[in-house]
Amino acid sequence: MNRRMAIKQMSGLASAVLFAASRVSRAAGFQAPAAAAPAPVAGPFSVPALPYAYDALEPYFDAETMHLHHDKHHQAYVDKLNAAVAGHPEVAGKTVEELVANLSAVPEAIRTAVRNQGGGHANHSFWWLTLGKGGAAPTGELAKAIDTRFSSFSGFQDKLTTAATGVFGSGWAWLVLSPAGTLEIETTPNQDSPLTLGHKPVLGIDVWEHAYYLKYKNKRADYVKAYFSAVNWDAVSAKFADGKKAS
Repeated sequence: MNRRMAIKQMSGLASAVLFAASRVSRAAGFQAPAAAAPAPVAGPFSVPALPYAYDALEPYFDAETMHLHHDKHHQAYVDKLNAAVAGHPEVAGKTVEELVANLSAVPEAIRTAVRNQGGGHANHSFWWLTLGKGGAAPTGELAKAIDTRFSSFSGFQDKLTTAATGVFGSGWAWLVLSPAGTLEIETTPNQDSPLTLGHKPVLGIDVWEHAYYLKYKNKRADYVKAYFSAVNWDAVSAKFADGKKAS
């Protein structure tokens, strides 16, 4: 046997040993350790903890989507916002709500990033707090205001559903307090915030696909219908009361 043939046989033997070892490891349930998640980008902004368990909104919002939505998507907005404001202490010292409410005061070089990433952070930070258990329908002053503006709660649901399902692409549907103090339904594209328009959000529906695609696939209407069973109406009523006080 010449040198070349010997090397070829040794290589083949080594490959066979590695293949066999790999099969044994898989059969025994061994898995390579998962890559560590990248550390959050340091900065003045952070993702707030959920005020409930990830599976608390089952069966309407599944736990896996909540994990991805909160821990990955929201974190990505915060990371990019922190990266954008680095080196701008006059911006980093403000709340995210102050930033998106007055975009014209944000340095032009980072204004688009603050609009998109800051909007994503503000919208989601608001949204988590309006989900959960808290009654099947609004009560008190919010219930009266909805009946006055939309004739009935079911009429309000129909109008908000139409707005949410009609958003083209990604965005949000909102119930807001206008500067005049009236309730209005509006939509915003992408991660634009009602605060930029001078409106105070009372509740919102995230209709980005990452909010529902694992469970509802492309059936946005089914997701929007389920949303009404996952609203914390006590928290929404408190948002309404706070907005009225600030008007």
